[in-house]
Amino acid sequence: MAEKFHRATLSRNFLKTITRIKNPDEMLAEAGGLEKTLGVWDLIILGVGAIIGSGIFAIVGIAAAGSADGSSLGAGPALTVSMIIAAIACIFSALCYSEFATMIPVAGGAYTYTFATLGEFAAWMVGWVLMLEYAIGFIAVACAWSNHFVQFLAGFEHILPSWLAHPPAWLVNDVFSASKIAAENPDTYFPQIFGVPVCINLPAILIVILMTAILVKGTKDSAKMAGLMVVIKMAVIALFVIAGAFYVRPENWTPFATNGVEGIFAGAFLIFFAYIGFDAIATAAEECKNPQKDLPVGIIGSLIITTIVYVLVALVLTGLQDTSGVVPSAFLKAPMAYCMSLHNMNWAAGLISIGSLAGLTSVLLVLEMAATRILYAMSRDHFISQRFLRLHPKFKTPALLTWTVGILAVIGILTLNLNVAAELCNYGTFTSFIIVCIAILILRKTDPDRPRPFKVPFSPITPALGIICCGGLMIYKSMQPSGSALLFPVWLGFGAMIYLLYGFVKNRLNENKVHNEIVERKKMELMKK
Repeated sequence: MAEKFHRATLSRNFLKTITRIKNPDEMLAEAGGLEKTLGVWDLIILGVGAIIGSGIFAIVGIAAAGSADGSSLGAGPALTVSMIIAAIACIFSALCYSEFATMIPVAGGAYTYTFATLGEFAAWMVGWVLMLEYAIGFIAVACAWSNHFVQFLAGFEHILPSWLAHPPAWLVNDVFSASKIAAENPDTYFPQIFGVPVCINLPAILIVILMTAILVKGTKDSAKMAGLMVVIKMAVIALFVIAGAFYVRPENWTPFATNGVEGIFAGAFLIFFAYIGFDAIATAAEECKNPQKDLPVGIIGSLIITTIVYVLVALVLTGLQDTSGVVPSAFLKAPMAYCMSLHNMNWAAGLISIGSLAGLTSVLLVLEMAATRILYAMSRDHFISQRFLRLHPKFKTPALLTWTVGILAVIGILTLNLNVAAELCNYGTFTSFIIVCIAILILRKTDPDRPRPFKVPFSPITPALGIICCGGLMIYKSMQPSGSALLFPVWLGFGAMIYLLYGFVKNRLNENKVHNEIVERKKMELMKK
């Protein structure tokens, strides 16, 4: 029988309540609302779609040559080693995700796993952190998509009308970007209200609406869309590797480690963020046809495929451009396209721009899907409104929740400082990875007999290495000069306040309701006797 709570209070059994875990059997019993449509190839496509995005089209330049301001050293041709190190760091966490995803194949990912091991409050906080990773990450990627799209249109300035090839700045920027543009170029026109520039990042808003509409139609259709985007960007990357291989100069590979071990690890830190996204597959566990078999293959397979792709790109890229000295700024912004243009292959540079748009589009799909599935699980646990559990009568997707996430993303595009938001996402990712590794160790002790279709090999060493790798990178990031290191604790504190004032109270009221229903049912049974 549920424990009776006369009123929602923080003083009665508080610690016992906030550390109360949710039994995995109860989670499995509640699951089943979402339609099971995803197979192993769908999962691999979603994984590759989430991982290969702006990182491979932009970050590799900085990781190879270093940042323009000197704040980050370049790995040089040893970038291939950096990529392997980053992949290994991800593998430790990926193995932990695989064990949980096969053992508790329900929506929610790291949030669900935390509820099963660390309790209610920790689950809420992980859900709150995952919103930082997925929802705000979704907004940041939408704005990156907008920037790439505007650059793509500029390539057709001799074909398109000038207003379309070079749209007004106030239609393709957020308020914070507009302030910087206005400071650098005072002649740029921005409408103003009470002295504040009025900006609408229209391409970002339109792509968010489109992605939301596709996700409402169903996860299977979303996987097909992601599959098309994956085919396009993989074809473009293959084009770069094959065409660029003919122009590689082996002397550009010496010295191999331009900045030694320090440069290799600096490159690994940057490239780590190009691997983020595989964890989003776990949030769709409830929609898998055969999660026990397919999820580990999807998670590990997508990491292996992307590592091979990344290493090939790094070899060709550093063979085409000498990264031991000063490199052009265009190489840092769009290294693959720059290298193609350097060798008079402008047609290939244009195709690479199309590939970058396709890459970002697939990332958008997976990030929004992950955000909605986590909120769906939190709604099922009474942390947020139960209205979000309603499924579309035809498509069997959480349509209301999906549109809510889409609308909130539009609001975020109009109001957020995206540079700071993107940095905060990194902390959210590290935190969720560390929590999942810890949760594996806990559940191995508290529930050792639970069937595990996939088991993390060499436990507890593997989870411990995951904690060390992610924790070390998190500490490394916090030591860099950045305001996000201070804002992340603020974000956590804000989430704790919401839990205490809303989530905790809502769960206690639900327990009151459950208690009353049990009492009424027992009364009816006694009356019948």
